Amino acid sequence: MTHKLVFLVFQNFQLLDVAGPIAAFEMANRISPGTYQQSLVSRRGGLTESSAGTTLQTSRFANTHEADTLIAVGGEGVVEASGCPETLTFIRQRSQSARRIASVCSGAYLLASAGLLNNKKATTHWRRSADFRRRFPDVFLDEDRIYVNDGNIWTSAGISAGIDLSLALIADDLGEMIARQVAHQLVVYYRRPGGQSQYSALLDMEMGNGRFAELLDYIRSNLDKPLMVNDLAEQACMSPRHFARAFTAEVGTTPARAVERLRVEAASAALESSSSSVQNVARQCGFTDTERMRKAFIRLKGIPPSAMKRHFQYT
Repeated sequence: MTHKLVFLVFQNFQLLDVAGPIAAFEMANRISPGTYQQSLVSRRGGLTESSAGTTLQTSRFANTHEADTLIAVGGEGVVEASGCPETLTFIRQRSQSARRIASVCSGAYLLASAGLLNNKKATTHWRRSADFRRRFPDVFLDEDRIYVNDGNIWTSAGISAGIDLSLALIADDLGEMIARQVAHQLVVYYRRPGGQSQYSALLDMEMGNGRFAELLDYIRSNLDKPLMVNDLAEQACMSPRHFARAFTAEVGTTPARAVERLRVEAASAALESSSSSVQNVARQCGFTDTERMRKAFIRLKGIPPSAMKRHFQYT
């Protein structure tokens, strides 16, 4: 059986949102010939320019046949595209017949604008999460996921997470073994669990010159300390209640979760670059015991610290 995949693009789309999934499905076709037929569509058709300046050839909505899976990509032009009545009508029409609807990165804006994510669980790029929540309050957004599946709707996080989403869709169609082979051919991890945090981006927590920039630096430099909310509020010269609200609003996560992420990031670096034991790393990074660090690693990275240490020992 051939699954027809239709990628929805627009002016200023993100090139990797398309290229990553296309490569994954192409590899699945090599392993299981004839499984996927891929096409790209846009409102006007023809050459559609990405934010990188590269153009891709697309078909017009009006010339697009039924799709098994419609995948909306993201990019700089997604807000304008999500306000296009013709684009939203196309998505709604295809959602009536397609077996699955998916989005990569900020492509979730298109699905939400079409009303497909109302009262659904979804995710998108972490940097857009605050804006997404304001625009679509009826969506149960979980910005701390690589991908989310709710019914026949699949959404994924930023850019490279589109490959994780594609591997999950391939597993859904062809089974875990084929998806594992695809991941091996692409030289990517098989498979980062959908529940894994968008840690590589969230852990930066740059926030430019935000009012908590110095506090975040303080946290990074003092991970071996308790770093309770009261301690952090004192450093920020704020009351604990006001601090917790303001920090969450600006940084996009609670103080406790921010500290945990930074501890996991520091512990990961230590496990990768030193011969320290898991016990020593846990102590150095402020975890009260190795079990707490193990739970944090599984929650944020999908694997325990012992597995990560073994990986770097043999690579």
